[in-house]
Amino acid sequence: MSGNTVAMIGFSAMILLIALRMPIGMAMLVVGMTGYVSMSSLANLLNYVKTTPYFLFANYTLTVIPLFVLMGALAEQSGLARDLFRAASSCAGHRRGGLAMAVIGACTGFGAICGSSVATTATFGRSAFPELDRYGYARSLSAGTIAAGGTLGILIPPSVILVVYAISTEQNIVKLFQAALVPGLLATLFYIGVIAIVAWRKPDLAPLQPRQPWNERWPAIARTWPALSVALVVLGGIYGGIFTPTEGASVGVIAMLAAGLATRQLDMGGVIKSLRITAETTAMIFLILLGGEIFNAFLALTQMPASLAEWVSGLGLSPPVVLALLLASYILLGAVMDELAMIILTLPIFFPVVQALEFGIPADEVAIWFGILVLIVVGIGLTAPPIGLNVFVIAAIARNVPINDIYRGVLPYVLADFLRLGLVFAFPGLALAMVRWLS
Repeated sequence: MSGNTVAMIGFSAMILLIALRMPIGMAMLVVGMTGYVSMSSLANLLNYVKTTPYFLFANYTLTVIPLFVLMGALAEQSGLARDLFRAASSCAGHRRGGLAMAVIGACTGFGAICGSSVATTATFGRSAFPELDRYGYARSLSAGTIAAGGTLGILIPPSVILVVYAISTEQNIVKLFQAALVPGLLATLFYIGVIAIVAWRKPDLAPLQPRQPWNERWPAIARTWPALSVALVVLGGIYGGIFTPTEGASVGVIAMLAAGLATRQLDMGGVIKSLRITAETTAMIFLILLGGEIFNAFLALTQMPASLAEWVSGLGLSPPVVLALLLASYILLGAVMDELAMIILTLPIFFPVVQALEFGIPADEVAIWFGILVLIVVGIGLTAPPIGLNVFVIAAIARNVPINDIYRGVLPYVLADFLRLGLVFAFPGLALAMVRWLS
C-alpha cells in the first residue's frame, strides 16, 4: 500500500472519530500513533513519543498561550466587556443600528486583550445579547452580530491562532501581530458597514434609541480605562520593541489583575475561575498541539506533503490560483473541523507549497501574508454554515433563538469577510504595510 493511500486512510479515520465526538486532539493523537506504527514500528513510535512531548511543550514561546488566555479570562471576570459595550452604546446607541455597532466596537477593544474568538463570543453573548433584546433589536441580527464580532477576538492582535501559526512555521510573532492589525480593523469597519446597510434596508430590525446626554456618557467612557490601558501597554510595548510577546503577555496579566482589583470588579472567586478557565483552555490547546505533532510525523513518513507539493508544482497553475485553491480548502475544512486543529494539521502540507510559489515579494513576507489570509479564512469558518463554532456558542447562550435565525443573521457578515479576504488576497500590502513601516 502506498504512503499516499495510508495517509488518506488516516485522514478518513480521523474525520470519522471526530464525527463520533472524540475530542479533536485525541483523534489526531490516536490516528497519528496508529499510522506511525503502520509506517514504521512500535519501537520507533515509543522512541519518538519518549522525547517529543517534552521538547514540544518545553518551548519557551508556547508560554504566551496560557498567558494570553489568562489575560482574557481576567478581563471577562472583571466585567470589562460589559463596560466596553456600555461605553460604545452610550456614544452610538442613538444611531440606526447603533447598539449592534457598539457590540462590534466593544469586541474590537476586547479582542485586543483576549486573543480567543470563543471567549469573546461567549462574553458578549452574556453581556450584550440581553441588552439588544431589551431594546427591541431583532434576535437574528443580535445573535449574528455577536457571533461575527466574536471573530475579532482572533483577528485583532494578540491572537492565539497567530501564535500557533508562528510557532508551526517558525515566523516572527511580532511581525504577524503587526500584519494582522490593518485587516483586523478592516473587519471592524466592514462589520459596522454591514449593520448600517441592514438597518437602512430594514429599520424595524434595529430600532432607534434615545440620545444620551454627555454627562451620562462620560462615566461610561471613563470605566473603560482599565481595558484600554492594558491593550495600549501590551500592544504598544510589543509593537515598539520594548518587550517580546511573552513578556507582553506577562505584563498584560499583571496589569489586568491589578486593574480588576483596583476597580473592585474582580474578587478572589473571579481570579480562581480565571485560573480554572485558563487551565482547561490551555490543556485543550496543548492536546491539539501534541495530537497534531504526532499526526504530522505520521504524514511525514507517508511522504504525502512532499508528493502533494510536487504534484501541485507540476500542474502548471499560476501562484495566485494555487493559493486560492489552498484557501478554498481551508474554507471547506472549516465546515467540519476546529480552527486550531485545522491549522496544525494542514500547515505542514500547505506551507511548503506556498513557500515554493513566486509572488514577487520576499519569502518571509509571503509567509506573513499567508498567515493573515489563513487567519481571515479561519474567521469565516467560525461563523459560516454548516458548523460555525461561534454560532453554536451564541446558540447555547441565546436558547430562544433558532439556529437557522442565527445563520441568517450572520450571513451578511460572512459575505463581508469574503470581500475582505479578496482585498487582502489581491493587495498583500494591506497585510504587510505595518510590518514594512515598523521594520
